[in-house]
Amino acid sequence: MLGEGPVWCAGEAALRFVDIKRGRLHRFDPASGARETREVGGQPSFILPAAGGGFVVGSDGGLFHGDGQALGRPLATLAMPPHNRTNDATVDDAGRLWFGTMDDAEEQPTGALHCLDRGEVRASGWRAVVTNGPALGCDGRTLYHVDSGRRTIWRIALEDGALAAEGEVFVRLTEDEGYPDGVVVDSEDCLWVALWDGWAVRRYAPDGTLLLQVAMPCARPTKLAFGGPDLRTAYVTSARVGLDEAALARQPAAGGLFAFTAPAPGRVLPAVRLA
Repeated sequence: MLGEGPVWCAGEAALRFVDIKRGRLHRFDPASGARETREVGGQPSFILPAAGGGFVVGSDGGLFHGDGQALGRPLATLAMPPHNRTNDATVDDAGRLWFGTMDDAEEQPTGALHCLDRGEVRASGWRAVVTNGPALGCDGRTLYHVDSGRRTIWRIALEDGALAAEGEVFVRLTEDEGYPDGVVVDSEDCLWVALWDGWAVRRYAPDGTLLLQVAMPCARPTKLAFGGPDLRTAYVTSARVGLDEAALARQPAAGGLFAFTAPAPGRVLPAVRLA
């Protein structure tokens, strides 16, 4: 219904991702074609490997540590309005978890960027109705933050685990281009973004120049992850939530997982440090 949060787990050579609205954790093994689905409830929005084993999952108003079969034990309860939930996430080179929260009704600007740093959660001053990303540049000193409702991707300086109070607009989309959704940075420091209601994913150079647009067979791709033995397979999650019968008839594969060969390899995310 709402596929999100794809991540390549190199240790098991498998892709993991979530279905937020159906409360599911998915695992796909491309070598064997095996697919596993776990019904965990809630609204899991990301799943990322944890240092020492297991996975960190964001769901509703909390963070959890489990084995990938269930949400697991609570790590943190987030101080935010009850109508908020977690959304997208990434990990920096020091193992800090950077994640966004959002208004689940997509109306109020109560979403914010947060950081889990060795067990302690802190909120940054960056807010939005719908936060997406974040993603880290190759140097580890740049964080990309997506304000989806305003169709804007921000580039923010990051130093010693702290975000600058001000950033710069990296890309701002027009109405006919769709909304920027999940983002990820490849090994050439280029930013990939999924275009919700844009029927495509894009690759931007570090200076914001559009390098490539890949058409998708559905209107609502949500995020990319790079996997495979050479990290050149781009996996793309997508959504069918909010589409009426007429729209679904035009895009029956909406909500599916797609793949294509990327022009450059991606990068494997570090594991989340819990202590």
